[in-house]
Amino acid sequence: MSIRRVVPDLRTDQIAESRDFYTQVLGMEVTMDMGWIVFLVSPGNPTAQVQLMTHDAAAPIVPNITIEVQDVDAVHASAVRFGAQIVYPLTDEPWGVRRFFVADPSGTVINVMMHASG
Repeated sequence: MSIRRVVPDLRTDQIAESRDFYTQVLGMEVTMDMGWIVFLVSPGNPTAQVQLMTHDAAAPIVPNITIEVQDVDAVHASAVRFGAQIVYPLTDEPWGVRRFFVADPSGTVINVMMHASG
Protein backbone atom coordinates (compact mmCIF):
# COMPACT_ATOMS: atom_id res chain seq x y z
CA MET A 1 0.00 0.00 0.00
CA SER A 2 1.32 3.38 -0.95
CA ILE A 3 0.75 6.45 1.25
CA ARG A 4 0.87 9.70 -0.70
CA ARG A 5 0.59 12.20 2.18
CA VAL A 6 -0.42 12.57 5.82
CA VAL A 7 -2.20 15.77 6.93
CA PRO A 8 -3.45 16.80 10.38
CA ASP A 9 -7.11 17.88 10.50
CA LEU A 10 -7.60 20.69 12.99
CA ARG A 11 -11.16 21.29 14.22
CA THR A 12 -11.98 24.96 14.71
CA ASP A 13 -15.03 27.14 15.26
CA GLN A 14 -12.96 30.12 14.09
CA ILE A 15 -11.95 29.05 10.60
CA ALA A 16 -11.27 32.55 9.21
CA GLU A 17 -9.17 33.53 12.22
CA SER A 18 -7.32 30.20 12.10
CA ARG A 19 -6.70 30.58 8.34
CA ASP A 20 -5.31 34.07 8.96
CA PHE A 21 -3.03 32.74 11.72
CA TYR A 22 -1.53 30.02 9.54
CA THR A 23 -1.09 32.32 6.54
CA GLN A 24 0.08 35.50 8.30
CA VAL A 25 2.10 34.04 11.16
CA LEU A 26 3.49 30.85 9.59
CA GLY A 27 3.45 31.90 5.92
CA MET A 28 1.33 29.01 4.70
CA GLU A 29 -0.75 29.40 1.55
CA VAL A 30 -4.40 28.50 1.04
CA THR A 31 -4.70 25.94 -1.76
CA MET A 32 -8.45 25.44 -1.43
CA ASP A 33 -11.20 26.95 0.71
CA MET A 34 -14.61 25.25 0.69
CA GLY A 35 -15.97 27.27 3.61
CA TRP A 36 -16.12 24.31 6.01
CA ILE A 37 -12.57 23.16 5.22
CA VAL A 38 -9.44 25.13 4.33
CA PHE A 39 -6.35 23.43 2.89
CA LEU A 40 -3.04 25.09 3.77
CA VAL A 41 0.42 24.30 2.41
CA SER A 42 3.94 25.54 2.98
CA PRO A 43 5.13 27.36 -0.15
CA GLY A 44 8.67 26.02 0.33
CA ASN A 45 7.72 22.44 1.18
CA PRO A 46 4.47 21.27 -0.45
CA THR A 47 4.36 18.14 1.71
CA ALA A 48 3.95 20.31 4.85
CA GLN A 49 0.17 20.72 5.03
CA VAL A 50 -2.63 21.43 7.51
CA GLN A 51 -6.39 21.20 7.07
CA LEU A 52 -8.73 23.40 9.13
CA MET A 53 -12.30 22.15 9.53
CA THR A 54 -15.45 23.52 11.15
CA HIS A 55 -17.26 20.22 10.47
CA ASP A 56 -17.28 17.53 7.81
CA ALA A 57 -19.75 18.21 5.00
CA ALA A 58 -20.78 14.56 4.69
CA ALA A 59 -19.65 12.63 7.76
CA PRO A 60 -21.03 13.03 11.29
CA ILE A 61 -17.54 13.37 12.79
CA VAL A 62 -14.43 15.48 12.11
CA PRO A 63 -11.40 13.25 11.60
CA ASN A 64 -8.14 13.84 13.46
CA ILE A 65 -5.89 13.11 10.50
CA THR A 66 -6.16 12.53 6.77
CA ILE A 67 -4.04 9.92 5.02
CA GLU A 68 -4.11 9.98 1.23
CA VAL A 69 -3.41 6.57 -0.26
CA GLN A 70 -2.95 5.21 -3.74
CA ASP A 71 -5.75 2.62 -3.42
CA VAL A 72 -8.44 3.40 -0.85
CA ASP A 73 -10.39 0.24 -1.66
CA ALA A 74 -7.40 -1.94 -0.78
CA VAL A 75 -6.85 -0.08 2.50
CA HIS A 76 -10.56 -0.38 3.33
CA ALA A 77 -10.43 -4.14 2.70
CA SER A 78 -7.35 -4.37 4.92
CA ALA A 79 -9.09 -2.43 7.71
CA VAL A 80 -12.13 -4.71 7.51
CA ARG A 81 -9.92 -7.85 7.59
CA PHE A 82 -8.11 -6.41 10.61
CA GLY A 83 -11.45 -5.86 12.37
CA ALA A 84 -10.90 -2.12 12.68
CA GLN A 85 -13.84 0.11 13.53
CA ILE A 86 -15.11 1.82 10.38
CA VAL A 87 -16.80 5.03 11.58
CA TYR A 88 -17.76 6.40 8.14
CA PRO A 89 -18.33 4.04 5.22
CA LEU A 90 -16.42 3.92 1.95
CA THR A 91 -17.99 6.78 -0.01
CA ASP A 92 -17.52 8.66 -3.28
CA GLU A 93 -17.87 12.31 -2.26
CA PRO A 94 -19.23 15.00 -4.61
CA TRP A 95 -15.99 17.02 -4.29
CA GLY A 96 -13.97 14.32 -6.03
CA VAL A 97 -12.57 12.03 -3.36
CA ARG A 98 -13.27 8.42 -2.39
CA ARG A 99 -12.81 7.90 1.34
CA PHE A 100 -13.74 6.21 4.59
CA PHE A 101 -13.03 6.92 8.25
CA VAL A 102 -11.48 4.32 10.53
CA ALA A 103 -10.69 4.54 14.25
CA ASP A 104 -7.30 3.32 15.40
CA PRO A 105 -7.08 1.36 18.69
CA SER A 106 -6.73 4.60 20.70
CA GLY A 107 -9.82 6.16 19.08
CA THR A 108 -8.02 8.51 16.68
CA VAL A 109 -10.27 8.95 13.64
CA ILE A 110 -8.43 8.66 10.34
CA ASN A 111 -9.86 9.93 7.04
CA VAL A 112 -8.38 7.48 4.52
CA MET A 113 -8.86 8.91 1.04
CA MET A 114 -7.79 9.12 -2.56
CA HIS A 115 -8.67 11.59 -5.28
CA ALA A 116 -11.17 10.22 -7.78
CA SER A 117 -8.66 10.75 -10.58
CA GLY A 118 -6.31 8.40 -8.78
